Amino acid sequence: MPERRTVALVTLGCARNEVDSEELAGRLAADGWELVENATDADVAVVNTCGFVEAAKKDSVDALLEANDLKDHGRTQAVVAVGCMAERYGKDLAEALPEADGVLGFDDYADISDRLQTILNGGIHASHTPRDRRKLLPISPAERQDAAVALPGHSQEIAPAPADLPEGVAPVSGPRAPLRRRLGTSPVASVKLASGCDRRCSFCAIPSFRGSFISRRPSDVLGETRWLAEQGVKEVMLVSENNTSYGKDLGDIRLLETLLPELADVDGIERIRVSYLQPAEMRPGLIDVLTSTPKVAPYFDLSFQHSAPGVLRAMRRFGDTDRFLELLDTIRSKAPEAGARSNFIVGFPGETEADLAELERFLSGARLDAIGVFGYSDEEGTEAVGYENKLDADVIAERLAHISQLAEELTSQRAEERVGETLQVLVESVESEEDGPVAVGRAAHQAPETDGQVVFTAREGLAPGRMVEAKAVGTEGVDLVAEHHELAEAAR
Repeated sequence: MPERRTVALVTLGCARNEVDSEELAGRLAADGWELVENATDADVAVVNTCGFVEAAKKDSVDALLEANDLKDHGRTQAVVAVGCMAERYGKDLAEALPEADGVLGFDDYADISDRLQTILNGGIHASHTPRDRRKLLPISPAERQDAAVALPGHSQEIAPAPADLPEGVAPVSGPRAPLRRRLGTSPVASVKLASGCDRRCSFCAIPSFRGSFISRRPSDVLGETRWLAEQGVKEVMLVSENNTSYGKDLGDIRLLETLLPELADVDGIERIRVSYLQPAEMRPGLIDVLTSTPKVAPYFDLSFQHSAPGVLRAMRRFGDTDRFLELLDTIRSKAPEAGARSNFIVGFPGETEADLAELERFLSGARLDAIGVFGYSDEEGTEAVGYENKLDADVIAERLAHISQLAEELTSQRAEERVGETLQVLVESVESEEDGPVAVGRAAHQAPETDGQVVFTAREGLAPGRMVEAKAVGTEGVDLVAEHHELAEAAR
C-alpha cells in the first residue's frame, strides 16, 4: 500500500485564487494525495498567496508563518507558498521568508505533486526567478491561444488526465484540460473565463505577474460549468482580470454575449453571474444580455476606481462622473433592480480636494449596492511609483476614513431602497446561532464574499442550494432581511 500523504490548501485573495487552488487540489488528488481541510492534519501546507496590495501581502506572510508554527505542534512537516505573491517575488520571497520550505511559481503547477514530494522528502526545489509574464505571450492577442505558456486554469501545457480519477475529481473539459477538485460544499463556484490583463493602469502590478490577457475557449468554460453542476453547484460566477475583453483573442469581442445564454441553459445551474467588468469596455449588446437573459444575474461589478477626470487620466483610465452615471442609468433603464458595485482608490498622487468632492458627487448619485474603498499605496513595478505630488500618509488615511464612512452610509441607504422588492435568493447556508437557526443566502445583486447577503426571518423549508423567492422586509446595514414567500403565504 502506498504511503499516506496529506496536503491542505490555504487560499487567500480573490475568487481567481480559489479556482487555482481547486485546480491544484485536483492534480494532487489525482496523484494520490489525501486532501485535508486543516493544515494541522497535513504533511504539507500549501498557502495560495495574494500579491495585489500591501495588506494582502501581509496576510499572505502571516498565513505562511502561522502554517510554519504547526511544525512544532502537529503533523505538518513542510510549508509551501504558491500563488500571486510567490509568482511575483520568487527567490526574494524565499530569502526573506526562510520559514517557507518552497516557493513555487505558476510554471510549477503542472508538476505540483512532484514538487511537494521533493520538498516533503527534505529536498530543495529552486525557487523560480520572477519575470514579466506579459513578455511570455505574443503581443497580438490573436496569436496567444497556441502559445506554450503555463496558465493556471487553462489547458495549455497540461498532460492528459489519468483515466482512473478519484471520486470528485474530473477534467473540467476535454482530454487536456486542467483537473479540478472542489474544496468546499458551497452551492456557488467560480469559473475562470480568462487570465491576465492588457490594460496598463498606473497603480496595478497584476499584469506583470499574471501576464497578458488570454481567453479560455467557450467549450472549456461550458464543460467546466457542466461538471460543476454535476457536483451540486447552482450558481457559477465568471471571473478574470477583465471579463469585458473576453473573446478578443478568439476573433470575437462579443463572444461573452453568445456564451452567457449557453451557460444559463446548463442543466442544474440556477444563476450565472459575471464579475470584473471595465466601464470603458461596456457595450450595448452586453448590457442587453446581462439585463434580459433568464438565469443571468443583472449584476454589474464595474471597476470605476475614481470619477474625477484628472485622477482617472493619471491612473491610465477613462471616464468621468457624468459618463459613469449615464452608464448606470442605461443599465437601470433596462433592469431597474440591477445590482451594481465597484472599488475606489483615494489618495492617488495629485488627488485634490476638488477631485475628492467629485468622487463624493459620483458616489452620492450612483446608488451602488456595494463599495470597496482603498487608500493608495506605492506598488513596486508600477508607473505611479514614479509620480510626483504624493500625498502624506495621514492625508490618505483621513480621506480613506471619510470616503469609507460615506460608502457605508450610502450602501445602507441603497439596501433600504430595496425593502419591498421581490428577490430570487440562493440559500447558501443554514446555521445554528445563539438565538436559533439562521438561513442566509444571496440575491441577484449580491456576489459572494464581496457584497451583502440576505438573512431569512425563518428557516423552515430552506436548505443550502435551494433557489427561493422572497420579499425584502428590512435591513441590517447592507444586508437584507427577507421573508420566504411560501412561509409568508402559509401565515396568511
